[in-house]
Amino acid sequence: MRHEYLSAMHDSGSATARTGWQLQLLTLWRGEQLAGACAVYLKSHSYGEYVFDWAWAQAYEQHQLAYYPKALVASPFTPVPGPRLLAIDAAARLALVQALVHWCEQKGLSSLHLLFAGQADIAACKQAGLMMRQTVQFHWHNRRQAEPGPESAERFGSFEDFVSCLSQDKRKKIRQERRKVAQAGVTFRWSQGSSIDPADWDFFYRCYERTYREHGNAPYLSRDFFDRIARQLPEHWLLFIAERGGQSIASSLIGLGQTSAPNERVAYGRYWGALERVDCLHFEACYYQPLQWCIAHGIARFEGGAQGEHKMARALLPTPTYSAHWLAHPAFADAVQRFLDREGQGVAHYLTALEQRSPFRQA
Repeated sequence: MRHEYLSAMHDSGSATARTGWQLQLLTLWRGEQLAGACAVYLKSHSYGEYVFDWAWAQAYEQHQLAYYPKALVASPFTPVPGPRLLAIDAAARLALVQALVHWCEQKGLSSLHLLFAGQADIAACKQAGLMMRQTVQFHWHNRRQAEPGPESAERFGSFEDFVSCLSQDKRKKIRQERRKVAQAGVTFRWSQGSSIDPADWDFFYRCYERTYREHGNAPYLSRDFFDRIARQLPEHWLLFIAERGGQSIASSLIGLGQTSAPNERVAYGRYWGALERVDCLHFEACYYQPLQWCIAHGIARFEGGAQGEHKMARALLPTPTYSAHWLAHPAFADAVQRFLDREGQGVAHYLTALEQRSPFRQA
């Protein structure tokens, strides 16, 4: 939710009314004091959100009702959990949610959605009567015990130390995958912040664009967006480049941030792409190289992005994420609430099943 990040989205043409992201800014005041604010988008589609409501839109269409435009409080194309309602206290946060619902009613919008919201946001949304939805991401924690515990717990001393804490089959798999990449003659280098060369940014964008094109889609983000974040937020980016025979063949981009705890940093897996196919290169570029860097630099957590049960084999553990929803139509709101109740039970069972498949060695 940094201004530099959102403005880069807009000024680069990546998230604009033309691409289906019409920005509105809601501010909350107590006299002359700014008490809260949020970015809310009028959306004409559901792309780039990572919390899927296509079935809801289809149900509206089948009943000759308009689902779009809808209101969305989120960071475009960024499935990173965190605060969405910027407020000085709980009362202001609740007032923001109530103002958003009132604004949607005035505009005659079908719905309001707050995605990947922080705990304080979710508490305000519950108090305001919004419907809750839970999804699952996979996060890695730099601590030697498998289960969540104090952040002061002992961190891994090296990548091999981390691997040694895993079950035998996981250790074997990771070592085999890394060996395949090394035997293919692939090496890696990394650059951070302003030391990332413009030519490396150009190469990264070739990889990023190719990944989208291979899946039959145009890339969400323009080259200008990456140019802007490289200038405006340089300290928040880490780039890995894979090379073979003196040529760059793949890259992965990692975001760097700060948690709410003092002196505790977090890394976010964002984008990757390759110009050549090498067995297991994706795992090396997107997980093993970043995790090795995180261990060496004392990073507390690595978030692997949306979806991906396969990430558990790399010791990224299931982590619930939350969104809140309001639908104007009473009958549809009732139907969606019943759906979310059933879905929530399924997600709870899914999390329980995943937790029983821990990649770490059992005590």
